[in-house]
Order: sequence, then structure tokens, then C-alpha cells
Amino acid sequence: MSPAATATKEIPKEIERFNIIFRIQHIIMFTTFLLLSFTGWGLKFAYEPHGVSSIWIRVWGGAEIAGLIHRIAGITMLLDFIWHVIYLAYLFAKKRMTINLKTTVIPLPKDVFDVIKNFMYFLGLSREKPRFGKYSYAQKFDYWAVFWGMFIIGFSGYALAFPMQVSYIIPEFTTGWIWQLFGIMHSDEALLAIVFILFWHFYNEHLKPESFPMSWIWITGKISTERLKHHHPIEYDLLFGQDTPKKKKE
Repeated sequence: MSPAATATKEIPKEIERFNIIFRIQHIIMFTTFLLLSFTGWGLKFAYEPHGVSSIWIRVWGGAEIAGLIHRIAGITMLLDFIWHVIYLAYLFAKKRMTINLKTTVIPLPKDVFDVIKNFMYFLGLSREKPRFGKYSYAQKFDYWAVFWGMFIIGFSGYALAFPMQVSYIIPEFTTGWIWQLFGIMHSDEALLAIVFILFWHFYNEHLKPESFPMSWIWITGKISTERLKHHHPIEYDLLFGQDTPKKKKE
């Protein structure tokens, strides 16, 4: 058997991309996101006596029940987010996760050049597509957008849900406008998040022809090495190609 055939045989058909903890966190995140989106839409226009929103809010048992579901889902999402951050800190502390420029989700200068190169490829100005590591610039943007959204939606939502507690830390001179500001922040950022998820995340991860109707990675946590090689060639080379660390001799 040739060395090339032996090397091919050693490459598995798929590898684990996300472990069970990350998958559970993702399921909790998108479940609470959907609940918040559906109930939030009804609550925002619950004052309208007629129309789709008034019908929709009754589906949830009225504004009071919808509000309760909305608060429970919001608190659950915040706890899930905190759990994710603590879990990342745990992985780093145990050295089960390290920062590698080829696999990190942290934005790097290379991502800026990847954006430019990708646009040049789509416009026909370049014949080569950018080579991505474990995460493309789109996936990194997708990931870190949650942190920004959790700060804006999370804090404003907590303030609106528990105004008495938050009022102790709000300066008195802001009482005439701060609550209206919290309402605008919460509503507009929520709308931005919904649009972003529908048109960015869903398309990039699930609705592309190669993934349609859904990518199974969020359930299985695994990605085929063929797909890995096509979409994340730098990571593939790190694991199976020229960048693979040589095994020590026995």
C-alpha cells in the first residue's frame, strides 16, 4: 500500500467540532431567542385593539402570560450566556483550550484581508477564495455579535423587568428619559438581532445549497473532513496536512 493511501486511510470521515456542552448551550440560546422573539413582538404591539399582534398575543394567553414567558426566557438566556463564559474560562484554566491563530474565534487582521479577498472573488477580480481557519470572518462576526447583543438587550431587558431594583443605581437626573431609552434600546436591538439571525446566521449555516435544509453540526457536533477541507482548509492542514505535528518515535 502506498504512503498516500495509508495517509488517506488514517483520516477520519468526520471530526467533533463542538462538544456536548457547547451544543446544549446553543440549544438553550436559540430556544430562548425564539421565545423572546415571538412573545416580544406580541408585547410590543399588545396595546393595538385590532390587527395581527392582538391575535398573536392571545395565542400566548394574553399580555400577562406572554410577559411572564418573556421574562423567564430572558433570565434563562442570560444564565446560559454566563454559563458559556464561565465554561470558556474553565477550559482555558485546564489548558483544554488554547489560543491558536489558526483556530481561534478572536478577530484577527487576517479576517479583514479575508473580507476583501472574498469580495474580490465574488466580483470576479480574483480567482482564489480566501483560506479560512477553524472560523471564517462571518462566523466570528456571528459569534461576537451575541456578546454585544447580550450587553444591550440583557441590561435594558433586566432594567425593564425589574425597575424597582434598577432604580437604586440609576441617577435621579435621568429618571425623565432613561426608561424610554431602555425601551428603545431593548426593542431596536431585538429587531436587529432577529433580522441578523434570519438573514445572516440562517443563510450562512443552514440555507446555503450545500447545507439546505439544515446543517446537522448543531445536533451532532461533528463535521465531515471533506467539508472541513473545503470550508476550513487551514484547520484541515493543521489536523491532517502539512501542519500536523509529527508523532514522537516510540
